[in-house]
Amino acid sequence: MKLFIGSLQLGLLYGILALGIYISFRILSIPDLTTEGSFAFGLSVSAAVTSAGHPVLALPAAIAAGACAGAVTGILQTRYRIHPILSGIITMSGLYSVNLMVLGGSPNLSLVRTPTVFKILPFLTKNDAMTALPIAAVLVCTTLIILFFHTHLGMCIRAVGDNEEMVRASSINVDGCKILAFCVSNSLIALSGALIAQYQGYADISSSTGILVVGLASVIIGEAIFGKRGITLGFISAIVGSLVYRYIIALATRYSPLDAYMLRLVSAVIVGITLAMPAVKRNFATARQKKEGAAND
Repeated sequence: MKLFIGSLQLGLLYGILALGIYISFRILSIPDLTTEGSFAFGLSVSAAVTSAGHPVLALPAAIAAGACAGAVTGILQTRYRIHPILSGIITMSGLYSVNLMVLGGSPNLSLVRTPTVFKILPFLTKNDAMTALPIAAVLVCTTLIILFFHTHLGMCIRAVGDNEEMVRASSINVDGCKILAFCVSNSLIALSGALIAQYQGYADISSSTGILVVGLASVIIGEAIFGKRGITLGFISAIVGSLVYRYIIALATRYSPLDAYMLRLVSAVIVGITLAMPAVKRNFATARQKKEGAAND
């Protein structure tokens, strides 16, 4: 039962990360490597502000930090025409030093004896808050992001991802839409990092290593379950994919004969299999069609 509850809590918190990655990966069709930097940025800002005695303020501060990181990447891509992957790497690399500065020069910061949002909620014990708050955060974020992408501005961003040249010919500010999309995407990613820092009771900038692959796996697992059927279902599937991924990791690590330090290897194998699933399904379908065609001949 403890494994189930813990995986649910982490799956929901990382689900907010998956929402942000869905925006850049599926809506803009751009692999945004800023993710690892902005996740650690939100984690670091949240820990620093929380340790100063402001756990609630730490969340909007982390959102603003993530938006700034996304804006830098967006500006590098749009105004200075730097390749999307390189612009993400540049921002991510710069944020490593920024995160160390935010944490006071240390790569980690403990929040064990510091009040967090999970400890100060009225009428709830810490254990109940560690389930209720992730559920509330996911519901609010998913609802707001779905509503946003059904507004005129959100539709413009979606159009940019579908056909940038056509949108540019329609006198829509394509560069502005891209920058805004990166801001929204990375603010969600940073919020996920901020909540994770307060949930686990410490911040470590190495926690963001490989986080982009985790988010991509969540998105793809969700699409494997629900298919690609519109943006609303797309966001919901990203959350479900995050939950499924977290349960797969929990089961694999619990029943694996490997030692605890092999967790990243197990995670990498699971992610690799997940990312390969669409190609494997296509190959099976193609082979079946050829076999049926040969039989008919």
